[in-house]
Amino acid sequence: MSRVCVKSSRFHLCTAIILAGFLLLCGRLYFLQVLEAEEIAAEVEIVRKRLLKLEARRGDILDRNGNLLAGTRSRILLGADPQVVDGEQNSKLAMLAGVIDMDFAELSALLDRRERIDSKGQARLVRWVPIAEIDEDVYAAVQEIGLKGVYGNRRYERYYPGKELGAHLIGFINKEQTPVMGVESALDYYLRGQSGWRETEVDGRRRELAAFRDREVTPRDGMHIQLTLDLIIQSIIESSLKELVEATQPEAATVIVSCPRTGEILGLTNYPTFDPNEFWEFPIASQRNRAVSDQYEPGSTFKIVAVSGALEDGLVHPDSEINCSIQRKEFNGVSIPMPSDHRDLGTVPVRTVVAKSSNRGAATIGMMLGEERMYAWARQFGFGQPVGWALEGDSKGNLPMVKDWDGYTISRLPTGYAIGATPMQVHLAMATIANDGVWVQPRLLEKVLDPTSAQAIALDPDKRTRVISEYTARQMKQMLTKVVSPEGTARRAALPGYAVAGKTGTARKIIDGQYSHNHHVASFSGFFPAKNPAVVITVVVDDAKVDGPAYGGAVAAPLFQDIGMKLIPHLDIKKPDNLEPFIVSNDRI
Repeated sequence: MSRVCVKSSRFHLCTAIILAGFLLLCGRLYFLQVLEAEEIAAEVEIVRKRLLKLEARRGDILDRNGNLLAGTRSRILLGADPQVVDGEQNSKLAMLAGVIDMDFAELSALLDRRERIDSKGQARLVRWVPIAEIDEDVYAAVQEIGLKGVYGNRRYERYYPGKELGAHLIGFINKEQTPVMGVESALDYYLRGQSGWRETEVDGRRRELAAFRDREVTPRDGMHIQLTLDLIIQSIIESSLKELVEATQPEAATVIVSCPRTGEILGLTNYPTFDPNEFWEFPIASQRNRAVSDQYEPGSTFKIVAVSGALEDGLVHPDSEINCSIQRKEFNGVSIPMPSDHRDLGTVPVRTVVAKSSNRGAATIGMMLGEERMYAWARQFGFGQPVGWALEGDSKGNLPMVKDWDGYTISRLPTGYAIGATPMQVHLAMATIANDGVWVQPRLLEKVLDPTSAQAIALDPDKRTRVISEYTARQMKQMLTKVVSPEGTARRAALPGYAVAGKTGTARKIIDGQYSHNHHVASFSGFFPAKNPAVVITVVVDDAKVDGPAYGGAVAAPLFQDIGMKLIPHLDIKKPDNLEPFIVSNDRI
């Protein structure tokens, strides 16, 4: 075979292969463009179509007077479709530039970007150009211009105008838009609202092409929550506590203010605290609501339980003589060592046991009650169980059952040791006496408001339980006024012109497995005016650094006084006609 014939055969073979490939390509194109055109177009349409979630506006959190505690700020990302914006709308473009405070030349340059080059070097139409992020009121003005092809995408951000103010009660929304702690978490069902949706199209980067919006279901905004909190009272207690923290550098501290008749929480603060706007800048421990989550041995503030119980059971009356010198006492056939006092009081009436905060006197009264009744009275006053309010983190404390007591518990529990309590539990026990013997569940939620109708949603009634009789409560009130007197342990809690009732507490902390003489939890819980109380205030300060022992009367009582003096004008608390609140005889009435 000649060389010419070989070359000719190869040429024809290559030509045939190329022609076959071309025919296959044409066939494939015919298949895609003609036979399968409608199906492919539908698939492309499906790929571009999206159901976009429309976020509901989260409801506001308000104080009792309507002041904003947590709000939602809406921001609009304003953009345009350069393919839709008509170049003949220059007058409207100039108006738009003025409304959004942008240079007209800069705006025009943005809208001139009608094409872009993709990663393969091909030209693509630009269907969305971000222009500026603006406020809701500015966007309303933009819409009035009526410029075609200009659209806004709304997003919401949560903010807290008071910063640290009430942070442990309010809570916060984290970066994942999840509610964390406080009202934000506990009442999220009401606050979050119901999201809507919009059928639209997106580009290759999954950005909405606003010109192709279709069906839409409008979101339903969240409801507003109005709290019992008083913003002014909250400011007062936070500023007062801040001064104490600066002066004494405690490990932690809590202040609670409430109305004893209704259980309304008017103010609550803890140290350490945090700013919910920048929660990530603070240690996790600072976000803990210590008022309801942290336990401590309350010390002498708990003595009101043993004394109230013994009065109610008819075992003692305020003038009953109690031997406070005894060092050991027989109980159930066992000689038990009695707790120590700062000084020997001898034999004194019950009212002096309370005023002087005698440990031996309280232990003696506890033994008169016995183990079962002492435990029962602690339970009735709310210890060893959650307080049951709306927020999370509600610790039940630690009240051991009688079967778990050791031989010393009956002499220690009446003095506020061998028990773990939260500041809120101690506060509610004192509020029970202030409320004439009725325990009231703490209430933080005032109203749930529908933003569209301003109608309030009905709430369940508060839980109320009579713990002691009104007669016993009045006896306790009178004895507790002697605590806040020149001969009592809380003289520095006194308010000129008002009868104050309350009880100090000083509990030694356990350091390295032993009770320390240098580290204390100091507390004071009290109310005024004693006869008809307007407020109950509880102060708990953990390990304050002061000259001398950090007793409740030296650390917590002055803070009670400072707060009380500031609350009097704000709440317009009138001075009683007679500073002596009332006289209670030993005969029941």
